[in-house]
Amino acid sequence: MAKLYFRYGAMNSGKSTGLLQAAYNYEERGQRVLLAKPEVDTKGDHEIVSRLGVTRSVDVVFAPSDDVRAAVTAAGSTDPASAGLDGMVRPVSCVLVDEAQFLTPKQVDDLLRVAVLDGIPVLAYGIRTDFRTEAFPGSARLLEIAHSLEELKTICRCGRKAVFNARRIDDRFVFDGSQVAIDGEDVTYESLCANCYLTESGGHLDGD
Repeated sequence: MAKLYFRYGAMNSGKSTGLLQAAYNYEERGQRVLLAKPEVDTKGDHEIVSRLGVTRSVDVVFAPSDDVRAAVTAAGSTDPASAGLDGMVRPVSCVLVDEAQFLTPKQVDDLLRVAVLDGIPVLAYGIRTDFRTEAFPGSARLLEIAHSLEELKTICRCGRKAVFNARRIDDRFVFDGSQVAIDGEDVTYESLCANCYLTESGGHLDGD
């Protein structure tokens, strides 16, 4: 049975790089992959952008109201690489989803159906929590139903393991505002350990 995987980590933990590497590994073996991301992620428009400078166009962009399983099925039914060959559409061997935290819980359920009912492994990459330490709805659902959870690690400026994503505006940390603000669009983020996060926030967490 194919599985739904959730690979998560703080920002700068190499999630997009890992996704692109996974795509390369499949394709090196002659297998077809579909790359996807939510429409909410406007960074790179219809591309997946790695911090190492590697970019690649996605095959599917999910709007918040989209039926993800139907979108994957539609994208898999055509294959530009088959043009001029025997006309047969190659089956999809894996679906790779970047910035999966921006999916709705219903769309995450669709990913599980793609894996279990359609027999296509799904690798979803994203972050668990926002800059206020609250879980994104998509990430919360992935943590609940994914067959496999894998943490991708990165380090804080102090050398400890980073677990939180702190938001900065004009080089100043902020701890209130809308949940979604894309990195590079008026804001930046820094991955911090719990100790450094609490130091910057004055000891407060969003639940206080």
